[in-house]
Amino acid sequence: MDEEQLRGATIRDVDLSGTRFVGVVAEHLEITGEFDRLEVNGVDVVPLVTAELDRRHPERTRLRPTTTAGYTEAFTLLEQLWAGTVDRARGLDPALLHERVDDEWSFAETLRHLVFATESWIGRVVQGVPSPWHPLSLPWEQMAPTPGVPSDRDARPGLEEVLELRSSRQAWVHDALDGLPDAALTEVRTVPDGPGWPPAGKQVPVAHALDIVINEEWWHRQYAERDLTALIHRQEQT
Repeated sequence: MDEEQLRGATIRDVDLSGTRFVGVVAEHLEITGEFDRLEVNGVDVVPLVTAELDRRHPERTRLRPTTTAGYTEAFTLLEQLWAGTVDRARGLDPALLHERVDDEWSFAETLRHLVFATESWIGRVVQGVPSPWHPLSLPWEQMAPTPGVPSDRDARPGLEEVLELRSSRQAWVHDALDGLPDAALTEVRTVPDGPGWPPAGKQVPVAHALDIVINEEWWHRQYAERDLTALIHRQEQT
């Protein structure tokens, strides 16, 4: 691709692995995503970004556990952080909890997606439940329709209903960790048969499944806090 004009474009949910941008010009360039290595003018900036995020959010250093006790502490910390976020959301008109900001997920959709993530990686992978999903679970938007996996994007459940469901799935995490020896974190689990996510037969280390949920929980809270600020401002202006 040469001499393309992408000024003002939004590129969403794409895999750019191995992509090179050469001779590009940008007055302002915003990137959010997951990177193992990201070179800017020959410098891998991932360690720099990680260090800055840790400086801004010191709790992140507690979200890289290596023991079962550490994982329990990490998930408890995330629950405490989310409690404050939920308190902010309770101050909004309930209708705003279903409003999207800049086409990102609404607050309710975010909580429903975290339910799906926990069901998928803790229920299906760690606990071996073939079909752990609740009807309100919400996969990512690009997931192809899959038999047995709910994807009701028109649902508008109340906040308390979603929080009750979410609390039950958070309990799954603690149940999975209860009595789990540290050595089991490196065990590889095989995803059970049946349609769903992750795909049947996939080999997943227990620690990897737990890390994915931690990552989902932390980042989606950042997005939720950002969007709640916009929604609170909108409510105050009416």
